Amino acid sequence: MNSVSPSAAQYVGSGTLPSTSEQVLEPRSHFGHALLTDSNKESSGEPDEVDRLKLKLMSAWNNVKYGWSVKTKTVFNKTSPLILMGQSYLLNSEDEVERFRLVFGSRVWLTYRKEFPQLEGSSLTSDCGWGCMLRSGQMLLAQGLVVHLLPLDWRWSECPQLTDVDFEVLRPRSPSRTAAISIPSFSSSWGTGMTQKQPSSIASEGLKRAQSGRLQSGREPQAEGLHRRVVSWFGDQPSAPFGVHRLVELGKESGKRAGDWYGPSLVAHILRKAVARSSEVQNLALYVAQDCTVYKEDVIRLCDQSVLDSSSSLDWKSVIILVPVRLGGETLNPSYIECVKNILRLDCCIGIIGGKPKHSLFFIGFQDEQLLYLDPHYCQPVVDVTQGSFSLESFHCNSPRKMNFNRMDPSCTIGFYARSKKDFESLCSAVSVALSSKERYPIFTFVEGRGQDYGLDGYSGGSTDTSTHIIPTGGLNGNKKRGSADEFVFL
Repeated sequence: MNSVSPSAAQYVGSGTLPSTSEQVLEPRSHFGHALLTDSNKESSGEPDEVDRLKLKLMSAWNNVKYGWSVKTKTVFNKTSPLILMGQSYLLNSEDEVERFRLVFGSRVWLTYRKEFPQLEGSSLTSDCGWGCMLRSGQMLLAQGLVVHLLPLDWRWSECPQLTDVDFEVLRPRSPSRTAAISIPSFSSSWGTGMTQKQPSSIASEGLKRAQSGRLQSGREPQAEGLHRRVVSWFGDQPSAPFGVHRLVELGKESGKRAGDWYGPSLVAHILRKAVARSSEVQNLALYVAQDCTVYKEDVIRLCDQSVLDSSSSLDWKSVIILVPVRLGGETLNPSYIECVKNILRLDCCIGIIGGKPKHSLFFIGFQDEQLLYLDPHYCQPVVDVTQGSFSLESFHCNSPRKMNFNRMDPSCTIGFYARSKKDFESLCSAVSVALSSKERYPIFTFVEGRGQDYGLDGYSGGSTDTSTHIIPTGGLNGNKKRGSADEFVFL
């Protein structure tokens, strides 16, 4: 069969053994490397001292492995539009590069950390080597919170300069030169070698918007204070509402422990629970689609305050919508690449958590046939976010990275944000158009009604304790060697 239907993919398990714990099915071979933890000591049959020694050695190795990065240049095509968070940039002028720098550098970047307080139930003080999907999920949620709380044109006033990047005029059709003509930097006169010496009106307008955002952040301490507060919510300490400690704690309800690997679907449900149980974020809900389907009535019931509380002064909660999907079997189905591009072009899209096999990434845009991403695989010392003047430098990236679409792992979770009911209706229309393609099966769908109307007991938005795609522990008859495609039914 040439095509795979993500909307038809169903999680299955055999048997209904009673259990008090739940687990979300995830493809086995994705994202991160699980460490030996307390949860699998029984199967190892080794003394606790040996397990602890193994854990310490593995943690030490991961701290070294991810404590440095290879400096490789990322090449951007100056003649093709680059899409970043729904906005288009043509990097053929200083103005456009500056506009891109301000937007990219203002994204919250969350990476591996070391030497944080010990995770409950383990001796781990670092998430190096296993927490990359949790970090990618944190970045997706952070982007949603930035859009929710800060002005649309907000830019970080101390946005870093771009490093390890190059801008080239790519000429793939040239028989004599298939690579590029390199223009190292914009430090010299811009007119050299260029026929268009004046930036376009679009570029000038973009720079004005970027500069206004930078001035606004400098003039209004409130915006910068909100920025700092959002970052602190992801701090590596037990009290942080969206920190690793909290996410690992919520993961235990699905049978996960510190040191286990996490898939994009599981992380979506962990984030839903974290938002639902937090007191820091007001007027925001998080909905997770069920079986690649967004049930509109479920979203309305989750966000419409008049339904939940007749005495509420608020009419509508803003909503983050997460859609776990699978874009192929063991590898990405090329038929879905254009749909992914269309989704990333939308203003309402806040990114995609996924990556390449055994390597989670946070996708925020694309150029030509390459995805633009933020990489959590860099181990940094923990930052004490309880200090009012903690440094924000390590929470923002200055080195954009790209990878080819064909390296993308098919398992991912797509994020959207809608501020109002009108925005939600526009989101449904815009995403439906973006999903339209020649492919027989769409990536996911919007339908009227509620999930319960279709025989789905789990309500992905309204309950904090029940999630879709859940089966009792042991429902797979203990078969842990199945391939990732065996956990889905492809129609």
